[in-house]
Amino acid sequence: MSIFTPTNQIRLTNVAVVRMKKGGKRFEIACYKNKVMSWRSGAEKDLDEVLQTNTVFVNVSKGQVAKKDDLSVAFGTEDLTEICKQILAKGELQVSDKERHSQLEQMFRDIATIVAEKCVNPETKRPYTVNLIERAMKDIHYSVKANKSTKQQALEVIKQLKESIQIQRAHMRLRFVLPAKDGKRLKEKLKTLIKVVESEDFDDQLEMVCLIDPGCFREIDELIRCETKGKGTLEVLSLKDVEEGDERLE
Repeated sequence: MSIFTPTNQIRLTNVAVVRMKKGGKRFEIACYKNKVMSWRSGAEKDLDEVLQTNTVFVNVSKGQVAKKDDLSVAFGTEDLTEICKQILAKGELQVSDKERHSQLEQMFRDIATIVAEKCVNPETKRPYTVNLIERAMKDIHYSVKANKSTKQQALEVIKQLKESIQIQRAHMRLRFVLPAKDGKRLKEKLKTLIKVVESEDFDDQLEMVCLIDPGCFREIDELIRCETKGKGTLEVLSLKDVEEGDERLE
């Protein structure tokens, strides 16, 4: 005796479900556990490692697959990969309270790690330990947001921590070389974007080694590339300007 199984039903087990309401309808995707947060933080870039299937459901637990017409109306496309990406980015992750707590704890630690890697005490130029950053985050009662990337939240944390501890983004050390004519014209404009000029040599060309806030790098890069029509060069000597030695601030 054969058992009839509806063709629009797919059975999946041990899944993490991401749910999204759009166009008045509910859509769900089935993901591997612990992979959704990795995707959102940028640590995982292979979509196949995140999705159990690129099928879009109206109910994962019942195996009910969404209709193509409904997907097209709600998302403006029938491309399942693109739809899955949208749900993955903006949908709500359905997990148990225990799993949610564990994921938020891990994100909290990841955010503190990013802050510790990017920042120093401006007076000593020494980096902070992850444990100290975690304590400082708890002191300001920072609340992790599950739907935002850890990198985005780390930048928010840095701004908030400035009110309670001495902290700033570690400087980048750059060297740029410009033709004399361009150097003369752009020198003052560049200096407004520079924190510290470590050395400056202006003979037949302008050569400068300097420290900048990492947030200004893109503007300096575009300025040199566009204004010199590619004749100027920009080199990153170090990503972080910190005092040498193993000492860290506790």
